[in-house]
Amino acid sequence: MMVKFLFYLMFLLGIFKFLSIRNHLLMILLCMEFIMLSLFMIFFFNLGFIFSEAYILGVFMVFMVCEGVIGLSFLVSMIRVYGNDYFQSMSILSC
Repeated sequence: MMVKFLFYLMFLLGIFKFLSIRNHLLMILLCMEFIMLSLFMIFFFNLGFIFSEAYILGVFMVFMVCEGVIGLSFLVSMIRVYGNDYFQSMSILSC
C-alpha cells in the first residue's frame, strides 16, 4: 500500500516540476521521463497480478522509448540551430 502511494507521489511531483520548469528543454524532457517511469511502476504494480495483461507493459515501454527519442532529436536539432536549449532564445523572426 505504501509503495503505491510513493509512486503516486512521484507522479504528482513530476507533473508539478514539469509545469513549473519552462526554461530548459533538457529539464522538461527529464521531468517527462520521470513521469513516464512513475506511470510504468504504477502500471506494473496494478497489472502485475493479471498475467494475461503483461503485454501492455511492453507496449507502454515502446511508447516511452519513442517519446524519449523524439525529445532528444528535437533537443539536438534545437542546439544545432540556436546554440543552446533555452526557450527564451528562440525567436519567430530568426526562422
